[in-house]
Amino acid sequence: MIRDGELVLCISPKGKRYLRRLDPKQPLHTHDGRLEAEAVRQAGFGGTALTHLGRPYLVLKPTLHDLCKNLKRQTQIIYPKDIGYILMRLSVGPGATVVEAGSGSGSMTLALAWFVGPTGTVHTFERREEFRKLCGRNLVWAGLDDGRVKQYDRDIAEGFDVTDADALFLDVRTPWEYLDQAVAAVKPGAPMAFLVPTVNQISDLLRGLEKGPFMDVEVLEILVRRYKPVPDRLRPADRMVAHTCFLIFCRAAVPPASGEECGCALLGEDGGAAADDIAPGVEIPLHDEKPRGQALDDEPALEDGAPAQAPDDAQQAEGPPERRLGADADGE
Repeated sequence: MIRDGELVLCISPKGKRYLRRLDPKQPLHTHDGRLEAEAVRQAGFGGTALTHLGRPYLVLKPTLHDLCKNLKRQTQIIYPKDIGYILMRLSVGPGATVVEAGSGSGSMTLALAWFVGPTGTVHTFERREEFRKLCGRNLVWAGLDDGRVKQYDRDIAEGFDVTDADALFLDVRTPWEYLDQAVAAVKPGAPMAFLVPTVNQISDLLRGLEKGPFMDVEVLEILVRRYKPVPDRLRPADRMVAHTCFLIFCRAAVPPASGEECGCALLGEDGGAAADDIAPGVEIPLHDEKPRGQALDDEPALEDGAPAQAPDDAQQAEGPPERRLGADADGE
């Protein structure tokens, strides 16, 4: 039996979705007729409720995906495709303490609060009052206002006023300006994540990470292409959720005790050499640099691994025979 005040997802025969809190005094008005709260209650989760016109509506318990997509928003939200990977990389789970800066409308805050559970804590920072209040209302709407989330109106340049956090997530315009504050807020070796919308910001952030103390750096974006679920005509959907943001991950390394420059900025599993594969004394570049003696991707290599000698000026002007023939053919 569904209780009054509980969130309910009702899906029409044509697939339109309505996420509402069950209120006996407020029926759901649709193009298929009026759906009474008592009919929804009697149907229960997984059942079917009929409108006053006899149209069937599927009644479901909303998932975290439904909550993140349907919350009230005044800003661009972080989408589930990105949230899921962020949560896994940050290892967010029951009892964890997580720091977040840039609450926005609260989709990421909501997901973090869901996974840390009632025994965990999310410290979320937002300078703009209208966004901070909206995030708080969305947490109340989702039923996650039980004290697990602590909201702050604080300039993070002054520090997070949090120590020994298990993970940190920054969704701010210039994250490279707050790296020292971020390291001070988390445990040594704790995972950290950053979200930026442009490649220019990635480069600025990577320059900041190169100065250390950071390691296990990864840069990526996530694209999702759905398929039309028709067995006899299975094909991709006409539209796809492509670029929404860039994600950068790293770990806060322990700085060298001797005061020497930190050289532990190493690439992760898909971005280059892993820490286990590094021989002692071998220097590993942070990103897009080729070790000495290794050919570039578009450069042929000799048998000993050295890059092939560049062609002389005459060869460059003349070009390969195949290209000359193609050019002549195009000219005709």
